[in-house]
Amino acid sequence: MSEFKFCPQCATGLQLVAQMEDGGEKQRLRCPACNWTHWNNPTPVLAAVIEYDGRILLARNAAWTHKMYALITGFMEAAETPRDGIAREIAEETSLRAEELNLIGVYDFQRMNQVIIAYHARCTGEVKLSPELVDYKLFDFDQVRCWPAGTGHALADWLRSRGYQPQFTELPARA
Repeated sequence: MSEFKFCPQCATGLQLVAQMEDGGEKQRLRCPACNWTHWNNPTPVLAAVIEYDGRILLARNAAWTHKMYALITGFMEAAETPRDGIAREIAEETSLRAEELNLIGVYDFQRMNQVIIAYHARCTGEVKLSPELVDYKLFDFDQVRCWPAGTGHALADWLRSRGYQPQFTELPARA
């Protein structure tokens, strides 16, 4: 459920406690000494379907053991808008400039306790990957495969909006 074991305010061990909240009783990790609550709210994650030279750019993360390619993603930072955040992530990870950004949609990714805010980004420049990424590929719209979770749904929705029927692939087994 969570990595929290101790209260960040008083260091008392947290306990799973049910309490009445708006909407009814909820079980959450709570501190029995100071009543601090770990809300465990989803984290906002930004994602981009990057259109570059008329194709879709997908990249492979250096930390992944499998050979899957995916959208450029990253965490939103304090005091930035989702739009500014995805432009920053694109520049940091690929060195590309987002010339046009359009919201595709918002998607839940419950397995990672995230909410994904996905954009279509028309980009220019020369691709130079950050050390976080080890490779990228460009795919024609009718050749790209969507994964049936998280950002894959955003890619599928974007393809549909362009008149393409998305093809789905299976997720690789977790290592």
